[in-house]
Amino acid sequence: MSPLKKTYVLKLYVAGNTSHSIKALRTLKNILEQDFQGVYALKVIDVLKSPQLAEEDKILATPTLAKVLPPPVRKIIGDLSDREKVLIGLDLLYEELSEGELDI
Repeated sequence: MSPLKKTYVLKLYVAGNTSHSIKALRTLKNILEQDFQGVYALKVIDVLKSPQLAEEDKILATPTLAKVLPPPVRKIIGDLSDREKVLIGLDLLYEELSEGELDI
């Protein structure tokens, strides 16, 4: 029996259908499909349509990506174009590296 994989719960906060929002979503989906197939849930929140959600989660700029689960909560702001910075900023790269075997 294989151990259960962690599920990552992510929220992407965007402000409308801007080029920055589209780029952030496209980049994030590429990262998630490439590295986290089937182990994530992503919710995209338009702060123009749901400003109360942004206020509750203390979102000050868009696009902002928040990793809600597993704890701790991590946030990264920007278009998410640097894959490594996104993974490190959300504490995902460390887990990805620690789960793999290192050949030395």
